[in-house]
Amino acid sequence: MNVLPLVLYAAAGIAYALHFARRQPQVGRLATTLLILAALSHTFVIGMQTMEVRHVPFANPSRAVSTFVWLLALSYLYLEITTDERAMGVFIVPMLVGLQAIPAVWPGAERMDPLLDSPWFWVHVSSLLFAYASFGLAGVLGLTYMVQFKEIKKKHLGYFYTRLPSLQTLDVMNARAVAVGWLFLTLGVVVGAIWTAQARAAVPDDPNLQAMSLNDPKILVAVVTWGVYSFAMVARRALGWTGRRAAWLSALGFAIVLLNFLPINYFVTTSHTF
Repeated sequence: MNVLPLVLYAAAGIAYALHFARRQPQVGRLATTLLILAALSHTFVIGMQTMEVRHVPFANPSRAVSTFVWLLALSYLYLEITTDERAMGVFIVPMLVGLQAIPAVWPGAERMDPLLDSPWFWVHVSSLLFAYASFGLAGVLGLTYMVQFKEIKKKHLGYFYTRLPSLQTLDVMNARAVAVGWLFLTLGVVVGAIWTAQARAAVPDDPNLQAMSLNDPKILVAVVTWGVYSFAMVARRALGWTGRRAAWLSALGFAIVLLNFLPINYFVTTSHTF
């Protein structure tokens, strides 16, 4: 079921690339239309999977990646529609294609542990996935800021300068994406702690619950991620770290997110393996 969204994301990526190169309004509208169709088909797939397993489908790594891609696509579409700026699509959509290829090729099996049948758990995971989607958007905005900044610094106002938003616009978008992501990451961490405490009280001898501590790579990296973005929030307001510094922090933070979301999720056994 994940193949159709992948094909539509790929088609949208090609259209965004053509629009970025040629700046033709009709091609831009086609790109947006294809991305909306991809997001709608992805919504249908997630809805069908939800009906199949009777909960939001992210209890295995591949379906969590698929849900992350869906949320990132919706976040970007919101940004594009509210700003009427399509230039970022050429950077965002290829990431959607690359990540969506994982559940399309390796769908995995949904494993449902009775411990996970809790509203606290679903709020915990949903909040983290939405936070990661916001950080993904912020990370791409940060890298784009650096591309635009280097062109201006070299006084070579050419290919990218005429196609990308201004530095001020990119910085404002980045700040908003980081703020939204930090809010949902904080919510996810707090709710996760509440859920763990309740689950431990209900099932005190469960080995996964007992192993949940900072010694767990997934939890440790999540805490480091929260620390990086918390510093980014404080540094922007208290130290005046805007522009390049904020852009680099966004890129660093998202690199840590991907470390936790892909290699650790797939290849490291943690207390989150149910």
